[in-house]
Amino acid sequence: MLVENWMNPKVVTVDADDSMLDATKLMKEHNIRRLPVLEKGKLVGIVTDRDLKRASPSDATTLEAHEILYLIANIKVREIMSKNPITVPWNYTVEEAAEILLQAKISGMPVMDKDGKVIGMITQTDLFKVFISLTGVGKRGIQFAFLLEDRPGSIKEVTDVIRAYGGRMASILSSYEKAPEGQRYVYVRMYGVHRENMPQLKEDLKKKGKMLYIVDSRENKREIFNR
Repeated sequence: MLVENWMNPKVVTVDADDSMLDATKLMKEHNIRRLPVLEKGKLVGIVTDRDLKRASPSDATTLEAHEILYLIANIKVREIMSKNPITVPWNYTVEEAAEILLQAKISGMPVMDKDGKVIGMITQTDLFKVFISLTGVGKRGIQFAFLLEDRPGSIKEVTDVIRAYGGRMASILSSYEKAPEGQRYVYVRMYGVHRENMPQLKEDLKKKGKMLYIVDSRENKREIFNR
């Protein structure tokens, strides 16, 4: 899943010589928290709502309203922006983008094309949408969590049981994070199994690996095992 497919292509930018007031108006108008800063069409920085707040007079200021307005109308964006902003190429995967955001401790960044032009923005909100899509939560259904042996065929054994009951897989996720040696966590979201068959399905699945929990999104029921 590439950044290009999940970014917001309707990128709003500000010129380096625009005023702080201009940037504030753009953020409010478009309900956004960051603006790529351009100079002659080239990305030279990024300005965020935090930058604007830091540069604004504090609530304890003795300035009159018209003086504050004059001040922020005369401060240029280039004076408060962050230079050399972190960016991501359009052809990176969304997980690579997430790793960049996490390591840099930022919540969004410009997306660049092969010619170095800003073509979009990717933010934490966009990555949340990816996560929701990957997990198949929109299908509701039921999610089973397992601790399985890390060997070929262990996941197939689980999904074969579900298919035998007429179930369909909405998503299958796997993680080695914090898993014991020789095992891995597997999360299967499925739908299509009749309710009356669920008790027996659960028992059959328990024979294939250690079941950690079941979340039935259809009825908002949760069973947590071995807690």
